[in-house]
This record gives sequence, structure tokens and C-alpha cells, in this order.
Amino acid sequence: MKVVTFGEIMLRLATPGYLRFNQSNNLTATFGGGEANVAVSLANFGIPVEFVTRLPKNDIAQSCVMDLRKYGVGVDQIVYGGERLGIYFLETGAVSRGSKVVYDRAHSAISEIKSGMIDWDKVFEGVNWFHWTGITPAISQGAADVCLEAIQKANEKGITVSCDLNYRKNLWNYGKKAGEVMPELVAGTDVILGNEEDAEKVLGIKPEGVDVTGGHVEAAAYESVSKQIMAKYPRCKKVITTLRGSINANHNSWSGVLWDGKTLFEAPTYQITDIVDRVGGGDSFMGGLVYGLLTYTEDDQKALNFAVAASCLKHTIYGDYNQVTVDEVEKLMGGDASGRVAR
Repeated sequence: MKVVTFGEIMLRLATPGYLRFNQSNNLTATFGGGEANVAVSLANFGIPVEFVTRLPKNDIAQSCVMDLRKYGVGVDQIVYGGERLGIYFLETGAVSRGSKVVYDRAHSAISEIKSGMIDWDKVFEGVNWFHWTGITPAISQGAADVCLEAIQKANEKGITVSCDLNYRKNLWNYGKKAGEVMPELVAGTDVILGNEEDAEKVLGIKPEGVDVTGGHVEAAAYESVSKQIMAKYPRCKKVITTLRGSINANHNSWSGVLWDGKTLFEAPTYQITDIVDRVGGGDSFMGGLVYGLLTYTEDDQKALNFAVAASCLKHTIYGDYNQVTVDEVEKLMGGDASGRVAR
């Protein structure tokens, strides 16, 4: 089995600890981006994975490629061109003060990508699964066109396509709204992940009877959303919703549900009381989900449980990438949340 992910990776510059931007004289440099984060998760879990993007030919981009290689992610299908790697700045919040992200990604190499720049026939040789997110078509019309190109080619080849809807309101600024672009892309997708905001802002589908402001969500209420998505997009075989209850910036409840057209599976709920880094939390869920669906092929409940446990552990890892092993995830799935020293 082999997975391909496609999207933008950025240089991440974060203030140390909980310092605000105006307090910090130093920024910690790492790399991250939705689809790259999924790729790293899968590589950590032992799944062969290739990350496809467009990067400039400079030392910062080369450092990024070396970083991906370090985690076992394939980089041979990356195309080169353009002038710069996108950047995002992160200020980590605490308690009642939320985290902040400032993007500096205009005119990045991938934002100027055009149809035909990637040979998808070559990229998809021997591939079983293709993953994209709603971040990519939000970057530019060219990125949206190439994403559609990839989805259509994957459909032709019988490759399973997954999507994290990932609505980012600050990115949709090239003249089109998510609701104008995303439906055509989602129509070619087999496995759809999102949350209550994604469903409404991207697909125009509203959850019924759900209050997400008080730190508690009712999983069963998402069944109606899942049914609406499948009715609107008949290719879709599974709809997965992440359930995050935000008590404060350091304490979240975390779970998820999966609808397969007949049954609503619900995962255990974890209380994440001392979050180290929640950026990439949804991507780690997606990485765990793809692994689970590929590995536990007849057990959607186990696949969902793996995704939630993997993402729970990601909240203890600094940086965008989820650097945990299958054994560590399965240990948490089995009920061992003690955090005792392993020796």
C-alpha cells in the first residue's frame, strides 16, 4: 500500500513557550502544513507515503526537504519553481487566551502552481490512497485547479481519495469563496473529515441541535450532517467528524464519530488537560484515520479509535508533526493513559 498527499508546507516560526509576539526576541523554526503533517504521521506508522508540493530552489526549501526525509516521507515527486516558501507565525495561547496564527504565504511557490506542472500519472504509480485538504484550493485558483486535476486522475485510477475539509477563512482571498470551489472537489472524494464549522462554511450543511461553545458536544447530533453529506455527494463512503470541546486553551475534550452510511461509530472521549501544542491536531487525526482504515480494513470502530488516540497523543508533542508510534497509540487505545516512564 502507498499513500500520496498534496499541499503546501511552510516554515513555522513560533514564539517560545507562551510568549506573545511583542514579548519575544526569538522564534523557533520548524516546518509544517496540513498534508505534510498527515504524511509524517503515516511514515511514523510504517505506511509508505509520498508528499507532493511545489518548492523554490533555495536553502530554506532544501532544509524542508531534508526534514521530511528525516521522518521517512518520500519527496521525489516534489516539483520546483517559484520564489519563496510560505511562512506562518504562531503565538501559543494559554487558559482563556487563544493561540494566534499570522500567515505570510502570499506568492509562495505552490500558490503560483498551474495545471500540467505535476505528472499525476507518474505520481500515482502503485498508489492506493490520495489525500488532500481544503487548505490547498484556498491558496489560489492555480492550486485549486491542480487539486481538481489530481482528484480526477485518482478517480480514473480507482485510488481512494480522502479530504479534510479544513476551512480557513483567512486564506480564501483570491476572489472565490469556499462554497464556490469545494463542492466539485468533494464530489470526487470517498472519505470526508470535518467538524461542524467545516460542514457549514464549506458545504452549506448545518448540524442540528449541537452546542460547541460549552466544552461539550453531543456526538449523535452529527448523524444528520453525515447523512446530508452522503446524500449530496454519493461517491462518499465514510464521513468522520472530530469532536473538540474547548474548555480553555490548555484543556480540551477530544473524540470523534464515523458514519458509514448505516452505523454511527463513536470513539472514547479523552480529556487533554495540559496541551503542549494543538497545532496539527486535526492532521494527526487524519493520519491516524488513514492508517486505521488501511490497517483495520473490516473494523471502522478500531480505525476511529486509533485516529482519536493518535491525535490525543499529538497534543503532547511540540511542532506540527505527530511523532508517535503505533505501539504508543495502541497502548493508549488499550486504556493505559498513566504516562509512566517506560524502562
